[in-house]
Amino acid sequence: MPRGAAVRAILGIAISVVAIALVLRSVNIGETVDVLRRADLRWVALGACFSITDLALRGLRWQRLIRPLAAVRYLPMFGYLLIGYAANNVLPARLGELVRSHYLGDREGVSRASALGTVVVERVVDLVAVVAIATTALLILSVRGVLAGAVLIGAGVTGLFLVALALGIVAHRLPGADRLTAILARWPRIGELGRSLQGGLSVAARPRTLVEALLASAGAWTCSILALAAMGQALGLELSMGAAALVTSGIALAGAIPAAPSNIGTFEAAAVAAGSAVGLAPESALALGVLSHAMILLVTSIGGAIAFNRIGWADAAVEQPEGV
Repeated sequence: MPRGAAVRAILGIAISVVAIALVLRSVNIGETVDVLRRADLRWVALGACFSITDLALRGLRWQRLIRPLAAVRYLPMFGYLLIGYAANNVLPARLGELVRSHYLGDREGVSRASALGTVVVERVVDLVAVVAIATTALLILSVRGVLAGAVLIGAGVTGLFLVALALGIVAHRLPGADRLTAILARWPRIGELGRSLQGGLSVAARPRTLVEALLASAGAWTCSILALAAMGQALGLELSMGAAALVTSGIALAGAIPAAPSNIGTFEAAAVAAGSAVGLAPESALALGVLSHAMILLVTSIGGAIAFNRIGWADAAVEQPEGV
C-alpha cells in the first residue's frame, strides 16, 4: 500500500474508533438492541430492493460518463461498479475506486487514469447532490444547530471541488501550461497519466453527458432516501420524506470523512446526529443507522461477489464491446 494511503487508513481507523466511542457513550445499547429486535423483515426486503435500484442507476451513470471515452455495455459496467463497492467494504482509503478503475481499464481498453477521472466526476456530482438534498431538507424542516453548520461546511467544500474540477478540465489552457508540459516531457509516463486523467475529468464538460449523469444521480439518491425510509418503517419509525432525506444526506456527508473500511463508526455517528435532529431518540436513530448500514453492506457484498464470480480476477484480453 502506498505510504499516503497507509497514513490515511490509520487516520481513518482512529476516527472510526473515536466515533464508535462517542456513540456508545451517548446511547443505551440495550434499548437499541430492543428496537432492532422489532425489525419487520418485509420492510427490510423492500429497502434492499430500493438499494439495488440505487446501485443500478449508479452503474448507468458511470456508463454514461465513460461513453465519450469508450462504448461499454451496461451489464459489465455494473459488474465493475459492484466489485469496486464491495472492495470498499474491506479496503481502507476507498481503494475500491482504484479496483473498479483497474477492472474497466483491463477489460475494456480504457486508460485506468481516465477511468479514475470519471470516478472523480462521480464523486463531485454526488457531493453536489447531497448538499442540495441536505440544504432543501434543512429549509423544509427548519433544522438549525450543528447539523446546519456541517451542511454549510459541506457546501463550501463542494464549491472547492467544483473549482478544482473546472481547473482540471481546462488545465492545458491555463497560463504556464506550456512550460509545465515541457517539464513533464522529461517524464513521458507521468505526462501521459496526467493527460489521461484530464481526459476522464473532461467528460464533465460535455452538456449531454453531464445532464445524463445528473438525472441518474437524482434517481439514485431518491432510491437511497426511500431505502432509508423503508428501514425506518421496519423499525416502526414514521419518517417523513424530508426527515429521511436529511438523515440520508447527513450520513453521506459523513462518508467524506476518512474512516475505517465501509465507514464503520462514522456512518452510525452521523445517523445518531441527523436522526436526533429530526426528533428521533438516540437509540432509535442508532438502530436505524445500524440496520441501514448492515443492509447496504449485505447488498453491495453479495452483488460484488456475484460480479467477481462472473468477471474473475485474472487479466482479460481487451475486446471492444458494442454500446447499449
